[in-house]
Amino acid sequence: MATPQGEHGDEGTAARARPRILLVEDQMLVALYLEDLLADLGCAVLGPAGSVTDALAVTRREPVDGAVLDINLRGEPSFPVARELRVRPVPFFFVTGYESSILPPDLRDVPCLTKPVSEPAFATLVRGLFSGAA
Repeated sequence: MATPQGEHGDEGTAARARPRILLVEDQMLVALYLEDLLADLGCAVLGPAGSVTDALAVTRREPVDGAVLDINLRGEPSFPVARELRVRPVPFFFVTGYESSILPPDLRDVPCLTKPVSEPAFATLVRGLFSGAA
């Protein structure tokens, strides 16, 4: 589950140079869409992780260069993952169907895109936050 996608064909060299982005999303169709967008931007995708437990396991096991976090994972907020990433520090942003006003005070400065995600806005954030993204 938590392995980079699309690393074949380059003998691993170019793939390792791509930013490794953790995707945390519990809705499979949305996850597939965001995974495609990340891959198109030159990222190696870790996940998708569909729960806080899975996402934390990936962050503790794999090198992560950035993350895209859905806020609500089957009723559980992804804030523990966000806080762990912040401590490391690993850049990340939220995607959500909710208003950004639901963010706790310590995470209100984190960029937040509303679903359905605008591809240009998503690409701008990915390029700005995750160095090495195309």
